[in-house]
Amino acid sequence: MSQVTKKKKDSLQTRPPVVVVLGHVDHGKSSLLEAIRDFKITAKESGGITQHIGAYEIEEGGKKITFIDTPGHEAFSAMRARGARIADIAILVVAGEEGVKPQTKEAILHIKKAEIPMIVAINKIDKTEADPEKVKRELLAKDIIVESMGGNIPCVEVSAKTKKGIPEFLEMILLVAEMENLKADISKKAEGAVIESYLDAKRGPTATLILKEGILKKGDVIGTVSVFGKIKSLENFQGRSLNEALSSMPVVVMGFEKVPGVGEKFEVFSDIETAQKNLKNKERVSRQVLDIEEGIKVLNIILKADVVGSLEAIEEVLKDIPQEKAVLRILKAEVGEINESDVKLAKSAKASVVGFRVKANRATEGFARREKITIMAFEIIYELAQAVRLALEKRVESKEEKIDLGKVKILAVFLTEKNRQIIGGKVVEGKVRKGVSLEVFRNGEKVGAGKIINLQRNKKEIGEIEKGSECGMLYDGNVKIEEGDIVQAYVIERRKREL
Repeated sequence: MSQVTKKKKDSLQTRPPVVVVLGHVDHGKSSLLEAIRDFKITAKESGGITQHIGAYEIEEGGKKITFIDTPGHEAFSAMRARGARIADIAILVVAGEEGVKPQTKEAILHIKKAEIPMIVAINKIDKTEADPEKVKRELLAKDIIVESMGGNIPCVEVSAKTKKGIPEFLEMILLVAEMENLKADISKKAEGAVIESYLDAKRGPTATLILKEGILKKGDVIGTVSVFGKIKSLENFQGRSLNEALSSMPVVVMGFEKVPGVGEKFEVFSDIETAQKNLKNKERVSRQVLDIEEGIKVLNIILKADVVGSLEAIEEVLKDIPQEKAVLRILKAEVGEINESDVKLAKSAKASVVGFRVKANRATEGFARREKITIMAFEIIYELAQAVRLALEKRVESKEEKIDLGKVKILAVFLTEKNRQIIGGKVVEGKVRKGVSLEVFRNGEKVGAGKIINLQRNKKEIGEIEKGSECGMLYDGNVKIEEGDIVQAYVIERRKREL
């Protein structure tokens, strides 16, 4: 073995897996992450985690695992869209008593696109109505074949509530990681991705990073495509000060000149000048500058969130809402509590204020009530998106739609007086109902309109009659019906507002 090859081999080290947890809302993603954290991180260890930093690290059997604690698959998608391959393993959480739901399917697509190994975690097995085998069959229908069904996808049954199955779950993650043979080159310059960021009132721009290669040190010049800086402070996920960080470690960094974007790749540079050259113009384009066609309704919102990661995840999700019939315009999107200036802007722009994991203080709430400004607050991105979608749908004009029911060929006219006639005919297409409207056609041309007041068959009143049957009708209309005419029965329905 050459000296160069040996040196290269020595610089390659096994690194811990980085795990992302995805699944449908309310299926227990957050409670599972909390259960693992509580199970493995004791109170004596700096009192656990004091703030949301987007990731944490546990140790199982002398080996480490990093869990990404993002707002959900929306943030994972936002990271992946920027080309940041952060996660090594994805956990698909499915509630044992509910099975596959819309966001489960969405999560499956995200995992497949990311091309990373999957482990299925069937959660809430402590519930009496939990049916893991039914869940496995539903997953089979989505081309997710777990090992017990003859596939190669590991599946574990857990309870975030009772902690049952968590040791086996962690062992499975380590087994999959071992099979993936995850390595990092410590001789390379440090690089990785931003998984969370926010502006700390006391400490300034703060970011949570996960290192993929190299060793990150305090004092390093660091940069992304949007921001650069020199690391003034390096902390682990529990707030302990570090001099250096190794691969797969989640670390909190202070020293950026401004807040970096979630999902941006970072790397270490030799000096500030080189880091500056790496910058690209990535200023966010405000939706205010969008050209909006005349007649299209607009929903203005002011978006406030707890951290930049949440903000970007929400914006990614809101982009997916169809806007051909009504346009969503985000006037302002920023991190921080909802304040009076937000309410003032909302009033001047006829907007709603939407908050995610942030609140308005009592004075701001009172001001909003007086100004009749709506403040909507959410803890789950999925629910926020649904509420915004509903508000957009309310702006879409509902339309009346004509629904053709059936045709009757007139065989006889029995009685004619003023605007009413008793006529007989045969249903030649579809069906007709009592009380519906009619259009009268003669020789292929429309000659009048009216309504079926009453409907009879065999001299008995009837509500509806179908194709092939003869009937008698009491007709009221603006034209006299003649033998041989065709009458078209129809109803007018108000179409539901849809985007």
